[in-house]
Amino acid sequence: MPNYDALRDYLKQQTQTEFVLSFAQIEQIIEDDLPRAAQRASWWDTTRAAKERMPQREACIEAGYVATRLGDKEGVRFRRADAKRPRFK
Repeated sequence: MPNYDALRDYLKQQTQTEFVLSFAQIEQIIEDDLPRAAQRASWWDTTRAAKERMPQREACIEAGYVATRLGDKEGVRFRRADAKRPRFK
């Protein structure tokens, strides 16, 4: 099972409010392959099943980010948990 401490540390170093990482980039960061389950949105979603502790979710939460898998299944959007969502007029 991959260790997600490197992802947590990477996220903590980021200054952007929101950015996207491809699965390949995440694999480079953690120096391991992501499991097939990483293709599922629920695997990343830090707002779903909050009581279900999963190491990749914990890494994001500890770094202060909310993770959402992109619809194209090619990557993950990370947004600061304390960032205000943009309002469209």
